[in-house]
Amino acid sequence: MSDERDVEDVWQYPRPPALDPSTEHVVVEIGGRVLVDTRAAVRVLETSHPPTYYLPMADVDTSMLRPREGSTWCEWKGAASYVDVVAPVRTVPAGAWTYPSPTPRFEALIDHLALYPGRMDRCTVDGEVVQAQEGDFYGGWVTSRVHGPFKGAPGTLGW
Repeated sequence: MSDERDVEDVWQYPRPPALDPSTEHVVVEIGGRVLVDTRAAVRVLETSHPPTYYLPMADVDTSMLRPREGSTWCEWKGAASYVDVVAPVRTVPAGAWTYPSPTPRFEALIDHLALYPGRMDRCTVDGEVVQAQEGDFYGGWVTSRVHGPFKGAPGTLGW
């Protein structure tokens, strides 16, 4: 649990977003398996959003990923490619994404995977269970380290 001097106000995060390498211990579980276990994540910090954690593919069980058709466009990072997360007991369609060829400013995200924490069984940061950012579009990770209000909930799209 963070103490007060560690708390981040997401309204102080920059726009365009910033990259923040992290040594926090991040674990993602789904279907009784560990999808990710890393201490080398990169947090993307953007005004009004809880951080999105980008997880190095070297620490991802890639046997649980299945590429899918389609992409989306981020004004900052470029084209995102999506993958299904396939666990023994269930599949999460488009549960994660990558930036295979991001814009130069975000090249550190190459060979990293981001995911929707609310679609996994459990995501933890330094042992703390993550709450998912509200909404279907964003993949923010809410922990005691960050305070909002956060964009994503109904009525916040115009913020």
